[in-house]
Amino acid sequence: MRRLRNNNSGFTLMEVLVAMLILSVGLLGMAALITGIINSNKLSNRISAATVLAQDKMEDIKRIGYSNAVSETKASMSSPYDKYEREVTVVDDSPAANMKTVTVTVYWESSKSVSLQTILSQ
Repeated sequence: MRRLRNNNSGFTLMEVLVAMLILSVGLLGMAALITGIINSNKLSNRISAATVLAQDKMEDIKRIGYSNAVSETKASMSSPYDKYEREVTVVDDSPAANMKTVTVTVYWESSKSVSLQTILSQ
């Protein structure tokens, strides 16, 4: 019996090209996914830093008490990566008499913000 076929092991050029195409599509999809994850992490870090700045100011206001709580205009501050502005708004007799509603808002990138609110009573 004669062998009709030559048994060469290996890949054809077409098989290699198809494998490279599949691999490159998968890697491009992973690159887009990684970019989205990095951007989400940056936003999460900014929200966390802004929340900490707002909580610090809120604790200061609670410490000084009802009679000394006053509104403040925007004050600039920075973290290692970003610049933030913090604003305090105090509304007297809200929601009822002898109560103050205190709102601390921290802004970054001029359009994003975190707000915390509490009520102080006499």
